[in-house]
Parts: sequence; C-alpha cells; structure tokens
Amino acid sequence: MGQLSSSPPPPQATELRRWTLSEAADLRALRASLHEELTGDVLGPDEALEAVPELMALIATELATNALRHGIPPTLVRLLATEDHLVLDVADHDLGSLPELADPRGDSDSDGGRGMELARALSLDVGWYATGSTKNIWASFPRTTRLSGTHRA
Repeated sequence: MGQLSSSPPPPQATELRRWTLSEAADLRALRASLHEELTGDVLGPDEALEAVPELMALIATELATNALRHGIPPTLVRLLATEDHLVLDVADHDLGSLPELADPRGDSDSDGGRGMELARALSLDVGWYATGSTKNIWASFPRTTRLSGTHRA
C-alpha cells in the first residue's frame, strides 16, 4: 500500500462550516448538511445531488468513514474555501498512523483506503497533514457559481 504526500491545504482557505461526527450514524446528516451548505437547498430523502456537490458529499462521506473506522474520535469535517476552490478537510485524533492508499491490485487483504483513492480520482488535489492533535486528509474541488455563499458577487 502507498502513502499520500504530506501537504497542508491552501493557507488562504477560510472555514465556511464545521461538523463533528462520533459514529457512522452521523454520516447521513453530514451529507445532507453539506448539500444544503453547497447549494442552499434542502436535500429530499430520495433526491440525488448535482455534479460538484455530489462529488464533495461522496468524498466527505468516504473520508469521514475512514476516519471513524481507523482513527480516534471525534472526526472533524470542515468545508474551506479559497477564491477558486472548495476544500474538504477531514480530521481524526490518531497521530500514530499515516494515511494509506488501498492496494492497487484490489487484494482482499487490504484494510480500506479506497476513500482516498476515490478522492484522488474525483477531486482536483488531495493531501494530508498533522497538527498537534489531529491527522487531516483534505481534497479540493472547483468552485461553481451554483454554490451558495461561496460564489463571487
């Protein structure tokens, strides 16, 4: 299995929203809340998301699932923004392990990492960094004018 390169998200990124997750049951609320933050619309129970919000919700769910499964709670999910990008930053409190990518051969012995592979495939950029108390994985996405509160006037 490989490792992601270590790099922080863009330093000029500002926090738009933060979620704290303690268990897998919190993932559904994260997904719905993230959709509302990105579009300004409440997501109905049987509705699908649109392109960038859908990708961001998928990646947020995958990275948060990894953090809940392999990290130390609570899991913190932050939505950050720069002039041109939106960034998902997912943190857990396990400083004793490095993020790993899934075995590219798909061996059944692999213990996860596919969320990070999805993030690498579907986002503009992915990285990780550590603070004094958290290990963070981030993924960036293009900003669109549809994203409420984050588009340029």
